[in-house]
Amino acid sequence: MSKVLVPLAGGFEEIEAISIIDVLRRADIEVIVASLNSDNIVKGANNISVLTDIEIKDVVVDELDMIVLPGGVEGTYALAEDINVQYILKKMDAEGKNIGAICAAPYALHKAGVLKHNYTCYPSFEEHIRVDGFMGDKAKVVEDSNVITSRGPATAICFALTIVNKLKGKEAFKALQTGLLADFCE
Repeated sequence: MSKVLVPLAGGFEEIEAISIIDVLRRADIEVIVASLNSDNIVKGANNISVLTDIEIKDVVVDELDMIVLPGGVEGTYALAEDINVQYILKKMDAEGKNIGAICAAPYALHKAGVLKHNYTCYPSFEEHIRVDGFMGDKAKVVEDSNVITSRGPATAICFALTIVNKLKGKEAFKALQTGLLADFCE
């Protein structure tokens, strides 16, 4: 069974985090939700609190198949500054493992030096990352090598389904796409 880490920092975007966690678990992918500190309840940008499974410092990187970062500006900056998250991103990239980020979170990938050339993010946030390689509204989800990025809350289900396709294949993707009525996702 694939294992995916979703780290949460205060100010994360709730729609993105919950959509990712929910869709991946529906696909029988093990999802570990981690907090950046010992407080296992993390409050999102819209004051919704989520109970996490583990503290980021206790994550065993070698057991992971992928790390996926939800956006939210405050949460993104915290992920970009967290030494554990940055270490995990660099180690997973060096091993060719899958990495994902949505909304503002590609900034944390950029900070770690793992963001590939082609990417997307929340409109205007590319100014904090780099304009070169920014795909804008050309696609809801952009894959480049082992990195998957997406635009924001409204694209979160398509982003999560793309991850399902990457980890479980087209059949699992199609089954979930149909069950979720997500025919708008390619």
